Amino acid sequence: MSPDGENKMGKTSILRRVVLAGATVLAATGFGGSAWAQKTKLTVYTALENEQLEPFKKAFEGDNPTIEIAWVRDSTGVVTAKLIAEKDNPRADAIWGLAASSVGLFASMGMIEPYTPAGAAALKPMFKSGKNPEIWVGMDAYLAVLCFNTAEAAKGKKAKPTSWADLTKPEYKDSIVMPNPSSSGTGYLTVAGWLTIMGEDAGWKFMDALHQNVAQYLHSGSAPCVQAAKGERLMGIGFDMRGATEKTKGAPIDLIVPKEGLGWEMEVTAIMKGTKNLAAAKKLADYSASLKANEMYGKYYAIVANPAVKSMPANYPPDGEKMMAKMDVEWMAKNRARILAEWTKRYDGKSAPKAK
Repeated sequence: MSPDGENKMGKTSILRRVVLAGATVLAATGFGGSAWAQKTKLTVYTALENEQLEPFKKAFEGDNPTIEIAWVRDSTGVVTAKLIAEKDNPRADAIWGLAASSVGLFASMGMIEPYTPAGAAALKPMFKSGKNPEIWVGMDAYLAVLCFNTAEAAKGKKAKPTSWADLTKPEYKDSIVMPNPSSSGTGYLTVAGWLTIMGEDAGWKFMDALHQNVAQYLHSGSAPCVQAAKGERLMGIGFDMRGATEKTKGAPIDLIVPKEGLGWEMEVTAIMKGTKNLAAAKKLADYSASLKANEMYGKYYAIVANPAVKSMPANYPPDGEKMMAKMDVEWMAKNRARILAEWTKRYDGKSAPKAK
């Protein structure tokens, strides 16, 4: 063999050893493996409050470093409409923080992937769909309370209401704001609550009378209590925790639990059928049902799915959970379109303009 041939063979042998050594180093360091693999991007639709998005994302990703959450966030009504519009070309992998009645509607349309998360057995029965496997698991419950500005009431010598019926009194004309149920989950649970508590005929009759005193229907569950807190309106029917937060900040408002009872809903987690990231979506569902996640929910809500978590935020009405009406989330899901169509026909003329 010529010297050139030996030299070429020597170079080839050295090159092979370098390649093998490099592959060994890469394998040892995990390059191409879990340590260096591209993260799974999980598209998660939600109606969580904006201030919750980063803490929730950080907590989940801390326990699941190979998964990255990409939020798509809006109000309940908007997210619900978006998911239905995307039914034949789904873009969401999972839902984390949307009304159970909306997710129940999706399930009836074949849009949900059933899955029972690890840890679901520890949750309160009302916070589970009751199906096998589960369609969704609950996170927290939220209520519709009355935020009443005591300073504005004193100026106008307005009495504090104690019941829903009181809100129809002429003295409160143009003094009330509440969420539009077509765009707000808090708005829909409020209307469904009245229909549940009073019955359909009496419920619509009450809303006809209430409408005379409503200044505007807003497109957010938080906005009514915020406006009441600022003194822009005498009272707002809205999201319980927003009212407690505003009062804790020093707003001159009282949170009133009307004696007839309260409508309520729960936020839930679910997996979208057809997701290409099913394993990652299941990890999100498992995390959502965990004690750790429920402890996080307890920082924002008084009523959470795991009974081991006791949460009573500052200025939260102590009788809130006790006054929850006997709501049926399946009935809320099945009757949603009918109720919203009737509500829109009767009252939409006072809705606030939608942001463009």
